[in-house]
Amino acid sequence: MSKVCLVTGSSGLIGSEVAVFFHERDFAVHGADNNQREAFFGPQGNTRWNQERLIRQLPRFTHHELDIRDRAGVLQLVETLRPAVIIHTAAQPSHDLAAQIPFDDFDVNAVGTLNLLEAARRFCPESPFIHMSTNKVYGDRPNTIPLQELETRWDYADPQFAQGIPESFSIDQSKHSLFGASKAASDLMVQEYGRYFNLPTGCLRGGCLTGPNHSGVELHGFLSYLVKCNLEGKEYKIFGYKGKQVRDNIHSQDVARFMFEFYQSPRCGEVYNLGGGKNNSCSILEAFQMAETCTGRKQISTYVDQARAGDHICYYSDLRKMKAHYPKWDITRNLSQIFHEIAVSWRERLAAT
Repeated sequence: MSKVCLVTGSSGLIGSEVAVFFHERDFAVHGADNNQREAFFGPQGNTRWNQERLIRQLPRFTHHELDIRDRAGVLQLVETLRPAVIIHTAAQPSHDLAAQIPFDDFDVNAVGTLNLLEAARRFCPESPFIHMSTNKVYGDRPNTIPLQELETRWDYADPQFAQGIPESFSIDQSKHSLFGASKAASDLMVQEYGRYFNLPTGCLRGGCLTGPNHSGVELHGFLSYLVKCNLEGKEYKIFGYKGKQVRDNIHSQDVARFMFEFYQSPRCGEVYNLGGGKNNSCSILEAFQMAETCTGRKQISTYVDQARAGDHICYYSDLRKMKAHYPKWDITRNLSQIFHEIAVSWRERLAAT
């Protein structure tokens, strides 16, 4: 009999990638999703197409229409399934939107995570619990690192951060945005269930998670939305920092690969900065160049001389702890491959609409 993998947010970018990855390794995958992304972002955030793709392509995939804020529903599902692993990717993912919907943001990100953790503690305490956290738990504290301005990007001037931001970086005394605060609450709770109850829990503080199955929108999904704008000839709006703000980008399959490594050798209450690292980092200006090279189309943009509150000027993850704990894991998709896959996917999806 196949082992059971429970994935929350299974119709989203990371959730769907994880569903496919674990299904290929003989798991029966149960996905919990209620298309909340459409409620957050409107029709462009609709992920039903991805849910239907999983149902169509994966014979051992079962969809559950479940809101993780439904505590009784979460407890009942986990008690029934008793999964061998829980991968929690469901979230309100936008720090801009969080300020408009603070109750929904906190209830989904913090309370929803607590519902799942307590269900795991009651019904499957031996099963690894993998939580998709965010680098926004560091707030804007990375902006206090001395920077150097290069022609197309900002970069760290302090050699201590030449490999990026390590997990030992403080999350205190900074502006997080409400999204960063609600995700920090869930991040700490996941750590605490690992350290206090000795559950095998891990927090993955993602950078820019991306890939061909992302439904990128203006408020969330940097590269996906940027490439979509390029292909549609629509304006992409840059918010501050001269367009030189830097993000590290990681393909969703590399995220799923790390989750599988953690499942095989879990630790209790661990934290990892899961991004593309310095080699997969780019500024918005550099992303424009790569999109134009990939599609052959000029990127149309406007500049707003006002950065988003709590935004990072430069952020890329230090991957050394991940590689030390899980030496079989590494980045397998570079930026050029990522841009190509996103462009191919958007061409197909836009042609179908």
